[in-house]
Amino acid sequence: MNSAIDNEGTQRRITLKSPREIEIMREAGRIVAIAQDEMFSAMEPGISTAELDSIAAASIARQRARPAFLGMYGFPAVACISLNDEIVHGIPSDRIVQEGDIVSIDCGAIVDGFYSDCARTAIAGMQRDPGSVRLVETCREALEEAIGQCVDGNRVGDVSHAVESYARANGYELVRDYVGHGIGRQLHEPPPVPNVGSPQDGPMLISGMTIAVEPMIMDGSHQTKTLTDGWTVATADGSMSAHFEHTVAITDNGPDLLTVLG
Repeated sequence: MNSAIDNEGTQRRITLKSPREIEIMREAGRIVAIAQDEMFSAMEPGISTAELDSIAAASIARQRARPAFLGMYGFPAVACISLNDEIVHGIPSDRIVQEGDIVSIDCGAIVDGFYSDCARTAIAGMQRDPGSVRLVETCREALEEAIGQCVDGNRVGDVSHAVESYARANGYELVRDYVGHGIGRQLHEPPPVPNVGSPQDGPMLISGMTIAVEPMIMDGSHQTKTLTDGWTVATADGSMSAHFEHTVAITDNGPDLLTVLG
């Protein structure tokens, strides 16, 4: 999504979800969490990214849901699978996962017209570079920090600032060109949820909102490039990257993670 935020205009376009609609999104989130578990259980050196995508397709179909990404804007696969310096939107292929690769998998599902969206990053095999481990753990922890700010009365900038401040304190840069987003009957809804921002800036978080929060960090420059396939986004300088994402409902009782097993 475009990262520019028109606060008043965006606030008016945000759709609040009923408790019933949030429960449908929770089911879509549970389904994609199961698919992610199955993919990462199989994610070992020697497997192709296309094989991982087939696992996702079979899992979502078995649970009688529809894949959120397949055909979206013309995307040709069920999951985005990105390796090492690739940040997001990697197209599954016959490419083989190697020992020590950083593997980011982004996937979504649709249930009764409502979307879920979830991303995780892990390292393949047992030979794990300490720098890669620290990068992945910092990204996961940055998501946890951001989720802690997903409360009624806060603003999008509080979520963004939590990601930015945590990543920067640990020496990492953040993606600017791609952002989190609202989610519901569409995969991408208002408001944009950037990975950089200022506290108490941006649209207000209100109970009933559902947003996808997705830190994308790298251990080099924040500049990105799109590869020749027209989809895969990578770091411009070849530095390593990690990506985590949860779909979160804003409630009167705090953040409610929808992309978990329950």
